[in-house]
Amino acid sequence: MQISFNGKRVVVAGGSRGIGRSIALGFAAAGASVSICARSRAALDQTAAEIKALGVAAHAASCDLADGTAIAAYIEDAARSLGGIDILVNNASGFGGGDTEEGWKKGIDVDLMATVRASNAAIPHIERSGGGSILNISSIAGFGASVRTTSYAAVKAAVINYTQSQGLMLAPKKIRANAIAPGSIEFPGGLWEASKTSNPKLYDAIFKSIPWGRLGHPEEIANAALFLCSDLASWITGQTLTVDGGQSLS
Repeated sequence: MQISFNGKRVVVAGGSRGIGRSIALGFAAAGASVSICARSRAALDQTAAEIKALGVAAHAASCDLADGTAIAAYIEDAARSLGGIDILVNNASGFGGGDTEEGWKKGIDVDLMATVRASNAAIPHIERSGGGSILNISSIAGFGASVRTTSYAAVKAAVINYTQSQGLMLAPKKIRANAIAPGSIEFPGGLWEASKTSNPKLYDAIFKSIPWGRLGHPEEIANAALFLCSDLASWITGQTLTVDGGQSLS
């Protein structure tokens, strides 16, 4: 079944590389106009060019997603450029990692508060469009305890809980809110590709923990994202979909 987003306006916060890039390109390939933001200008420009090459409008802006003022300005700029917002994807992560002050600050500022702030800035635009969808990217780490990634796991658990609350709060506005909890995803320049050489013992342990026999690809998260934001998922809200090749089962 073909999923079409012709005429839709999509904002992907953290959309220049990895999962965010694949989600942005997936929406563009399905006909949507797409805005992306991130900190790296070079990666933004490259991904924006890929979006335009698919024949749709593209908007890209540098934005520090740990800065609430910058987020509000970016969302307004994206809405002006696209002519409105129908769908918001909150993908950015500071990957705070362990149980340190720095780790907690990164996770709370980027993974959690950027999700809250971007959502609150985008909701009036989505409501004016007649309703739409918010998608938050969490992690399977958010489902349980973690010694290695303590702050990251806790913050991603908060995103899952917040998504449930959004689903309830936003239903009267005809805005659905869902989340995806990816497993370990490998892509060029990403954490797991780097771990192959920097921490091969960890990479091997993660690899062996996945029943499907490999790490995931960003496109597999994008496919789930398009489904959850499409009319095929019109009766789904407040939910978190695990996409991990069975990793969390083991």
